[in-house]
Amino acid sequence: MAQDDISFTDLIASSIHDMKNSLNVQISELEKISEQCRKDGDLQAYEDLGGVIYQASRMNSNLVQLLSLYKLDKAIYPIDIAECDIAELVGDVLLQNQSVMDFKNITVTMDCSGDCLWYVDRDLVAGVLLNALNNAYQYTRDKIRVAARIQDGWLELRVEDNGQGYPAYMLRDEAVAGAKGVSFLTGSTGLGFHFSSQVARMHRNGERQGALVIENGGAYGGGCFVVRLP
Repeated sequence: MAQDDISFTDLIASSIHDMKNSLNVQISELEKISEQCRKDGDLQAYEDLGGVIYQASRMNSNLVQLLSLYKLDKAIYPIDIAECDIAELVGDVLLQNQSVMDFKNITVTMDCSGDCLWYVDRDLVAGVLLNALNNAYQYTRDKIRVAARIQDGWLELRVEDNGQGYPAYMLRDEAVAGAKGVSFLTGSTGLGFHFSSQVARMHRNGERQGALVIENGGAYGGGCFVVRLP
């Protein structure tokens, strides 16, 4: 590719890729230092590092989402819809977030039968669950529930928390997940919702396509991040 043919978005994507790799290295080293602080009994440093690791992990997740959206927009993402063990997928995602949840003393429960199988793009759906967990982490008091079930020909994935729930203005429109813009008051860009909504819609079966819905209630009465895939 000639230099003049490189678009601004291509340059941004390349830079994001480099930042993501560098951030992964930093997170790994921070986790080692944090664990050593815990072993040495330096609990203040351990707690301080826990907050930094969470923010770094959230940033890394955002960078991965941006790269995925870039590839989807360019039609170069290798979408791989295949039969997947959903319980195993959820378990892997929870394991990836375990240290962060432990830091904030959040109890995470999983409700998914061992024979729950469905056709999904495993990596993209894992990204959706990670995004939902990051969101729940910020707003829960101390409990998060991740549930998966097959009902009426749909796979339903739910991430529920026991926080105050979504505000009314977000619940008025089920498409808010993909439509909200930037909020300078809260710092929200809507990226996570947009990414999750796009991934859900990519899962199709005949005339049906996946959808993202946010609601309040669930097992804990707080916010519910719900993805339904055909």
